[in-house]
Amino acid sequence: MERGALVVELLGGSDIRELADRLGVVPTKKLGQNFVTDPNTIRRIVAAAKLTGKECVVEIGPGLGSLTLGLLEVADSVISVEIDAKMAAALEQTISKRAPGKNFTLVTHDAMTITELPKAPDALVANLPYNISVPVLLNFIERFESITKGLVLVQAEVAHRLAAKPGSKVYGAPSAKLAWYGAAALAGNVGRTIFWPVPNVDSALVYFERHATPIGDEALRESTFAVIDAAFGQRRKTMRQSLASWAGSPAEAETALVAAGISPQARGEELTIEQFVSIARARG
Repeated sequence: MERGALVVELLGGSDIRELADRLGVVPTKKLGQNFVTDPNTIRRIVAAAKLTGKECVVEIGPGLGSLTLGLLEVADSVISVEIDAKMAAALEQTISKRAPGKNFTLVTHDAMTITELPKAPDALVANLPYNISVPVLLNFIERFESITKGLVLVQAEVAHRLAAKPGSKVYGAPSAKLAWYGAAALAGNVGRTIFWPVPNVDSALVYFERHATPIGDEALRESTFAVIDAAFGQRRKTMRQSLASWAGSPAEAETALVAAGISPQARGEELTIEQFVSIARARG
């Protein structure tokens, strides 16, 4: 029997609370824990990830397994990275009971420091902890170059920043850095009431696809990200001023900008990732 034909039983709200009570788990703001309790929303999230059914999907922070089970309905295999040992142990039991026969691997590790997985993932799909959503996303895409696409559920404000394009008021360092790896776009909103506990912020989905050809190597990425950080560290200033500390002085910043074909009076929020790369290259 093919994996896709095996039955997966998703978790509902009462299942989530029962599991949490049994484990003594109390969702905390410190860990950014908000569990999705609606199976229909889980299936909508999985559908937005545009999986073909052939992918090995990596999930960050599976928690009690709501999204994990939804992914196992569609994906060829799922690798879940969970830092909490108690929830990890319970998750294995949940998957064994509700998705028997599915290709599931659990890795108990901090997603911010993990450097290898048992198999190279093709896609990343996750309900990311709100407090570390941007760094964990960027770190994961950087470490695992096999990831060609992904979908993340994050705080709505963060989602809009990640998907923002140059010229937008919310375009900033997260937008430009994600653009280094690939193209991102908003993929829908998720209501507060399907979470437990109910958060005091809205949530949204961001879909991304990695560039077919990398923009550059690790050294260029690091230098480009340094330019991005400097540009948005003082976003109201012109690039000549905001890049002064990075370049050594306003005059040296201007020299690099002119060499890159960019006006010294421009501001970071106006520049594309390609222009940030040009500035990094001009500085050498």
